[in-house]
Amino acid sequence: MIHEIKDTGKVRSLFEGWEETLIYSCLQNVMGKVYVTDPGHPKSALAFAGCFCFYAGEPDRELVAHKPEGFVIMVPQDEKWAALIESCFPDARRVTRYAMKKDTCFDPAMLQKEADRLPEGYELKEIDAEIYDQCLEDPVTRDFVSSFGSKEKYLESGRGMVILKGGRIVSGASSYTRYREGIEIEVDTVETERRRHLATAVCAALILRCLKEGLYPSWDAQNMNSVHLAEKLGYEFDHEYTAYEVDSAARTH
Repeated sequence: MIHEIKDTGKVRSLFEGWEETLIYSCLQNVMGKVYVTDPGHPKSALAFAGCFCFYAGEPDRELVAHKPEGFVIMVPQDEKWAALIESCFPDARRVTRYAMKKDTCFDPAMLQKEADRLPEGYELKEIDAEIYDQCLEDPVTRDFVSSFGSKEKYLESGRGMVILKGGRIVSGASSYTRYREGIEIEVDTVETERRRHLATAVCAALILRCLKEGLYPSWDAQNMNSVHLAEKLGYEFDHEYTAYEVDSAARTH
């Protein structure tokens, strides 16, 4: 039987050494949930935040089979968990993702220069109550705010910047998730507006905003384009890791 566990201290050691801020969000009870099959003495655990599932401890088929609804990205702690995911979800798409180092020393002057290089006709704005509602109208921008569950929670804990053109959001960078010490960055640009320096500018602006508040803007890359953008902003590549995309047909974009 699957149980949600609130006393995350019981599973903290299972995730020890795993530097993923979405796991931090769950363990700190900031957002996300942790599931186990043995709430008294858990030997396995699932940390779930956004659309990401992280599996740790002894491989447990029941935990893997207990998939959250819709599209999810499953991240195994080791090859035993990976084999279990493949067994439970043979149609899952095995992908490689790219972790960036968590101790970046940023250059604020460089970031400000990049943020100031907006093309004419574009406007940079923080995600406020009005922009929050606008984000929900488009699948490309919905992930900027959707993990928080409500406008009130996002405005309290989330941080985000968007670029507008003619009043429409064409690019943005926001907190996909939040943990005590910082945020995990989500960035996207509408397809027709790409390669115009928008993603670089909006990410630079968000990083600067985080630095002013003493928050760390963590970056995890889906592909090499994301890695290159991160490196342009000052991040350093750390390592590759395996993940599984499950129920891709339910993905919104």
